[in-house]
Amino acid sequence: MADKEKKVKVSENVVQRYFRETSGELRKVNWPTWPEAKRLTGLVLLVMLVVGVFLAGVDYLSSALINLVLGI
Repeated sequence: MADKEKKVKVSENVVQRYFRETSGELRKVNWPTWPEAKRLTGLVLLVMLVVGVFLAGVDYLSSALINLVLGI
């Protein structure tokens, strides 16, 4: 009787399973609202600008220091 209740699961295509599980996970995502997305995008751009200016300054100062030490 127990054997009849056990059903053999048909092996599913791996690609189909991947897309089914991915779409299921995407439904669980808490997507930001449009104002939140704009604010966060602005924040990312601002941080990129600040880090870029900082790295440019470090590059310039280290280059000047190396030129000073080497006498170039």
